[in-house]
Amino acid sequence: MSIQTETIRRVTVPQIRDRKGGEPIVSLTSYHAHTAAIAEKHCDFLLVGDSLGMVMHGMESTVGVSLELMIMHGKAVVRGTKRALIVVDMPFGSYEESPSQAFRNAATIMKETQCQAVKLEGGARMAETVKFLTERGIPVMGHIGLTPQSTNVMGGFKTQGRDEDTWQIHIDDAIAVAEAGAFAIVVEGVVEPLADKITKAIDVPTIGIGASKTCDGQILVMEDMLGLNEWVPKFVKKYGAMGDAINEAVAEYAAEVRSRAFPGTANVYGSNKK
Repeated sequence: MSIQTETIRRVTVPQIRDRKGGEPIVSLTSYHAHTAAIAEKHCDFLLVGDSLGMVMHGMESTVGVSLELMIMHGKAVVRGTKRALIVVDMPFGSYEESPSQAFRNAATIMKETQCQAVKLEGGARMAETVKFLTERGIPVMGHIGLTPQSTNVMGGFKTQGRDEDTWQIHIDDAIAVAEAGAFAIVVEGVVEPLADKITKAIDVPTIGIGASKTCDGQILVMEDMLGLNEWVPKFVKKYGAMGDAINEAVAEYAAEVRSRAFPGTANVYGSNKK
């Protein structure tokens, strides 16, 4: 008697694109295999974000993240998952120079990590690059609004769209990237009514972060929503207190080591008695 096992298939790019206006898309960032394995049970796609530079490596911004670093973490997330679509960020300096540069680096990311798509920041100015990549078999997720790789130009992490006169710029950015072939667009750090207008203006899903509940999906940095960081932006809701839990566990461990309560008899090996 043969035992049949169900084949687990990854969520695909067309499946995400087809969720426009449907059931909200759930996503989180992930940078390592073990958290990815947990998160994919509940998420449609996982983003290996360049935020790992700040979250995992203590950088002040995402600007210092290298292609090699993204590939290393991307490999770990892909290895730890079976079902979720995996998207890997293209880091600063790896795609802005030209569409050809972007293709070479995007192809390297996909071949090395075996991810299913890449994400790059920028609106209308990146439309040509998005089109170049998608026409050559590279699925692209866009990213508009607050674009962290441009914080040196923006003067920091500033909410976009406070001035209604700027709204059309962001709407035009979204339309340009969608028409260029992006299968979804992250909309970050924009005022809620602007996010609503962007979502209605394009025919691909919007993934909100600090945007609006009317976006077609939501994403957060996992470490933020788990409570691993003391300070988080206003748009983050802490769904856990893992920072406190880790602190308590490490404090208990340290106390037991110092008192010689650990390791106990259950934690050491005995010899074979003759």
